[in-house]
Amino acid sequence: KWSVIMPTLIRSVGTNIPRVSKFRGISDGVILGADTRATDDMVVADKNCRKIHHIAPRIYCCGAGVAADAEIATQMMASNVELHTLNTGRPPLVAMVTRQLKQMLFRYQGHMGSSVIVGGVDVTGAHLYSVYPHGSYDKLPFLTMGSGAAAAVSVFEDRFKANMELDEAKRLVRDAITAGIFCDLGSGSNVDLCVITAAGAEYLRGYDRPAGKGKREGQYRYKPGTTPVLTKTQTPLSLDVVYETVQMMDTE
Repeated sequence: KWSVIMPTLIRSVGTNIPRVSKFRGISDGVILGADTRATDDMVVADKNCRKIHHIAPRIYCCGAGVAADAEIATQMMASNVELHTLNTGRPPLVAMVTRQLKQMLFRYQGHMGSSVIVGGVDVTGAHLYSVYPHGSYDKLPFLTMGSGAAAAVSVFEDRFKANMELDEAKRLVRDAITAGIFCDLGSGSNVDLCVITAAGAEYLRGYDRPAGKGKREGQYRYKPGTTPVLTKTQTPLSLDVVYETVQMMDTE
């Protein structure tokens, strides 16, 4: 049973977060995916930001929405989960992480603009949850969130099937993220993946780069003197000192 997630932007997050479940591979697990573009209004603020956040050794999450809110929400959850593990002496459950996260977001009544997908593996198996800014949550076979969600979900609806192989699942998540990148200005740059199994997590930073920088076909640089100078005027700059103030610096 495999699962897949793809999130969105981190500065101003309005991308796509798809996920898929039930894959056949080495063992039951979850695949998280994300693009790496962060935006500030219509400006690309960061081309290679991290949107897959560590919560526990086998639990990660992906955030969409406001960058600062997504960062602080995941940091608070990582701290709370660590304290819970130390107090109980047991590894955390994905359902427990989701419950704490939705309770925290509900207290802010939507003012913390962070949509999060939580995925991981615990003693009960592999799980995927999506948590919305107001505290509601879903647990579905596949789901997309963010401004590129429509493009990403179309890839899942067309190609998703049960019992997929691990490599096929990776390609599916990569293609869903790529669809969001090409169909949404808020998504872009690279594709990151995180494969989580009972043995641990593998963070594949820069797994794919679908939108690379293009090369110029022509040469647009001209040699000096190509354009002749017809007239030339030089005006000297002269200044008169009206007053001068000297401030002594205390050296003792």
